[in-house]
Amino acid sequence: MAYAAARAAIGDSEFDRDTAVVPRPGEPGTYDLALSPGWTIIQAVNGGYLLAVVGRALRDALPHDDPFTVTAHYLTASQPGPAVIRTETVRAGRTMSTGQASLYQTDDEGREIERIRVIAAYGDLDALPDDVRTAALPPQMPGYEDCVSSHDAPAGSGPVPGSTAIVDRLDLRLDPATAGWAIGFPSGRGDMRGWLGLADGRDHDPLSLLLAVDALPPTAFDLGIKGWVPTVELTVHIRCRPAPGPVRVSVTTRNLAGGYLEEDVQVWDAADRLVAQSRQLARAPRG
Repeated sequence: MAYAAARAAIGDSEFDRDTAVVPRPGEPGTYDLALSPGWTIIQAVNGGYLLAVVGRALRDALPHDDPFTVTAHYLTASQPGPAVIRTETVRAGRTMSTGQASLYQTDDEGREIERIRVIAAYGDLDALPDDVRTAALPPQMPGYEDCVSSHDAPAGSGPVPGSTAIVDRLDLRLDPATAGWAIGFPSGRGDMRGWLGLADGRDHDPLSLLLAVDALPPTAFDLGIKGWVPTVELTVHIRCRPAPGPVRVSVTTRNLAGGYLEEDVQVWDAADRLVAQSRQLARAPRG
C-alpha cells in the first residue's frame, strides 16, 4: 500500500511512477519497489531502467541529488515484480558523496537473489564550472522528423520477437542509416544513432539519462547478429543537466571478441552539449 501511494503521488510521468521507491520503516537505506513489466526486453527488465531505479534510491539515501558517475554490474536477469534495494553511504563530503546499492528479488523458493550491484558518486550538477574544452562533436544525423519511428517498421520485423514493451515507453526515432537491420539489411558497422524522448512527453533529467544510455537497440543488430544482448557491466558519466526536448544518442561498437562486445555511448541535448557518456560490456547473442 505504501508503494502504491508513493507511486500515485509522483504524478503523470510513467517513468517517475515506474521508478518510484519507498523507504522501508525501521530499516534506514532500504527501499521497496515494484519493477514494471513496461520496461522489459523479451522477459528481462532493461538495464538502463534498472540503473535509474537504483539511482533514485541512492539519490534519496545520499546528501547530494545528481549522479556524476554510476557503475553497475548485472549479476542475474531481473524480472517484473517486487524488489528491494539496500543502500550504503560510503562517504559524504561537502561537494560529493559516494554510495553503493544492490537490488534483490525473491525466487520461487523464497531465496533472495541479488540482481544488480552499483557504486556511484553524487553531487550538484548546477554547481559545476561551465568551462568546456572538448574534441567531441554531436552525431551527424537527420532531424527528428526525418528519422524512423519504431511504428514505421513492418509488422514482425526485427531480430527480437516480443521485445516491444520498452519501445512503447519511449519516443525513439532512429537514423535511417542505422536502422537497416530492422528490414534485414544491417550495415555491419556496429553503429546506432537516434533521437530519444519519453513517450509521455517528460523531459530528460539526470536520472532518465541513466536510462537513455541503454535505451537504443543494441549495436549487435547492426552487425547482423540476432537475439538478446545482456549487459554485464555499465558505467555512466553524467556531465550536465540536459536542456528540454529529446536527446541525440550515438552508440558504437568497435570490437566483438570472445562472445562479448563493448558499446560506447554519447548523449547530446538540444543545446549541443554532451550531457552523458557511457561504456558497457555486453554478451553477444548465443547462436
